[in-house]
Amino acid sequence: MNQSHISAIAEIERQCFSKPWSENAIAAELENDSAYFYVAQLNGEVVGYIGMHCAADECYIANVGVLKEYRRMGIGSALVKYASDKAREMKMGFISLEVRPSNTAAVRIYERIGFERVGLRKNFYSEPKEDGTIMTLCFKE
Repeated sequence: MNQSHISAIAEIERQCFSKPWSENAIAAELENDSAYFYVAQLNGEVVGYIGMHCAADECYIANVGVLKEYRRMGIGSALVKYASDKAREMKMGFISLEVRPSNTAAVRIYERIGFERVGLRKNFYSEPKEDGTIMTLCFKE
């Protein structure tokens, strides 16, 4: 991700999330040494993105989003796999995230990549209120 991607990522946020990140919040990640954000592009257009934060030997996926008209094309899966591979290359112990249990498409993507359900955060999400399933992919044996 670079500065030129900020407005496109903000549009993806608006399409995907009930509480989207602002352009300022997205731009701030460019200055965050623990942030790793990647975009997916088709014909020069940003169609998806993923952001993760890594510290010590832990990575946490903050958000994954794909424009509505490009969903069900494998872009989300490719982004999650790419971020997971980057975390593994950086010698992280694991990569983790929270997902709405009702987001069955995302849960299936994470499970196919190897993430396992490891916990539940009660009332993690709002608008609408919902628990968050914690899913983790461990790299160390």
